[in-house]
Amino acid sequence: MFDPARLQALAAILRHGSFEAAAQKLGVTPSAISQRIRALEDQVGAPLIQRGQPCQATPAGARLARHAEDMRLLERSVAQDIGTPPPDARPVVRLAVNADSLATWFVPALRALPDVLFDLVVEDEDHSGDWLRRGQVQAAVTSHGTPIAGCDAYPLGSLRFVAAASPEFARHWFASGVNEETLSRAPTLTFNHKDRLQAEWACAQAGRRIEPPTHYLPLTQGFVDAALAGLGWALHPVSLVRGHLATGRLVPLVPDAPLDRALTWQVGRLTAGALAPLTQAVRKAAAATLQAPK
Repeated sequence: MFDPARLQALAAILRHGSFEAAAQKLGVTPSAISQRIRALEDQVGAPLIQRGQPCQATPAGARLARHAEDMRLLERSVAQDIGTPPPDARPVVRLAVNADSLATWFVPALRALPDVLFDLVVEDEDHSGDWLRRGQVQAAVTSHGTPIAGCDAYPLGSLRFVAAASPEFARHWFASGVNEETLSRAPTLTFNHKDRLQAEWACAQAGRRIEPPTHYLPLTQGFVDAALAGLGWALHPVSLVRGHLATGRLVPLVPDAPLDRALTWQVGRLTAGALAPLTQAVRKAAAATLQAPK
């Protein structure tokens, strides 16, 4: 068993960035915080904190901190169930969500838990499940439909993307059509090195794998702004660029050739009950925006 005061000290350091800030928040001395962390590290047999500005967790420290926040969330849920005052400190709920979902449909669902603080990890949907496997988040929007060990999975539907560019860009780079040759030359936009959407769509059009020249731009809205400016073509969530498509400021590269990404909400079973209102809100928000699950 882990001492709750030691876990509390660990979570406070990571939440507030330093031993001194954690001590002030918990009403103890920095020396007391150091002693608690030292005792916890002795118990675990591994370092938990990388000291710096701010302090960072080691993998073991991140997992223990997540456990501490899980316990805080469960305590609040129990207090609500039995009608006693909840703990003063708000629990922190950590979620892994892809940037396109954040930019289009996900954020309103967070209102379902007004008494918690959210720590959102922005991660590609193909990799967000890894955060659940490591125990570093409590729930995630992921492309993995099969339940991850220890999690419940809820199909949300598909986020539809359209490959689009400015009219000037399309005329310059795709005057001879969208094909293997033009896709191999026309610059595209890529969120980061994990993002395979553009390459996946290009492969579907060309019939073989293509690696287009790319600009890296880790912002969903930045994709739209860059496409409008004629910097490159990209896959955009249809719900985000519908207005630009209607006015002709962006044009689809190939009519009626969308790319659909199926998304699933996966939530750890330990805190699934406490997060049930959030799960319900996520599913409702997804149903209003995404293509219906197949």
